[in-house]
Amino acid sequence: MISSLWWRIAATAVVCAAALTALVQAVAAQPPRTPGAIGGDHLTVTVSGSDGPAAGGTYELWCHPAGGDHPSAGAACDRLDALTTWGRDLFAPVPPDAVCTAQYGGPATAHVTGVWAGRPVDARFSRRTGCEIARWDSFVPLLPAAADRAGDAAQARGAGPSQTAVTPLT
Repeated sequence: MISSLWWRIAATAVVCAAALTALVQAVAAQPPRTPGAIGGDHLTVTVSGSDGPAAGGTYELWCHPAGGDHPSAGAACDRLDALTTWGRDLFAPVPPDAVCTAQYGGPATAHVTGVWAGRPVDARFSRRTGCEIARWDSFVPLLPAAADRAGDAAQARGAGPSQTAVTPLT
């Protein structure tokens, strides 16, 4: 009876040691975590066609905790958190049947890709209509803010007074 008990204890110890070894190897084989990997919120923001070379470019944004090379990482993460609502696609485009004002906000475009709140993101932004301008503006500071420089910069590039220019991300 005692030898049977020792046999069970020895077998249990061997099984536990094998499981622990497999667990340690699995953890060691995982890639190192990047700052945003904890929450999984990572976006790549590409802005083009905006005024000034500093307003354009590609930026990486990690949130939870905030990081990356986006010039306003903390504020951008805070804004996205404020806009996020359960069950609503934060990055949904303007509906095709939306009634929008016929105003032109300039040639700036942006492309945002990555993962936000566990969902894949592949969103495009422009400033071609009033609805698109409002959508863009709601994402500032993720996207660069537009400054109404209709008097100076817009006239200097031959644009009408209804155009606005996009200011650099800072």
